[in-house]
Amino acid sequence: MSKIVVIAIGATLLTGTAVAQSGQWLADDDPLVKKIYAKEKMWADGNCSEQPGLKDVIAEDFQGTHVAGGRYGKSEALEFDAKNPDKNCQFGSVKVKKFGENLAMVYGNESSVKTKDGKDARVCLVWTDTWLKRNGKWQIIAAQDNAVKCE
Repeated sequence: MSKIVVIAIGATLLTGTAVAQSGQWLADDDPLVKKIYAKEKMWADGNCSEQPGLKDVIAEDFQGTHVAGGRYGKSEALEFDAKNPDKNCQFGSVKVKKFGENLAMVYGNESSVKTKDGKDARVCLVWTDTWLKRNGKWQIIAAQDNAVKCE
C-alpha cells in the first residue's frame, strides 16, 4: 500500500473519531434526557425512600467516588438506611451530553436533609455520572459526587 493511501485512511479515521468525541448536548425534551432524568431522580430519591427499580439502573461493574474521596460499587450505591433515611429529597437540573450512540455524560445536582446526632442539616451535591448503553440498555457505569455549599 502506498504511503498516501495509508495517510488518507488514517486521516479519515482520526477525523471520524474527533467528530464523535466532541459530543452533542441534548435538549431537555429529548427522549433520552427524559429517560435519564427519571432514573437519576430515582437514584436521588433513594436517599429518602427505598427504590427497588434502581438495581437495573446501576451497572454491575459500576464504580463511584464519594464526596470524601472513597470508592464504592453497585452494592453500596443501592444501600438504603431504613433506620435513618434522609428527608426532603430535592432533585435539581440535569444536562446530558451524548458521545456517539452508546455513551453519555450526565451533569446534575440534588439535595436532602440528613439527621446526625439529632440535628438536621441540608446536604447539597453536584455530580457527574457516566452512562453506557450495553445490550440495548442504558446504565450508570461511573459517578463522581461533590458536596457544595447549599444556597
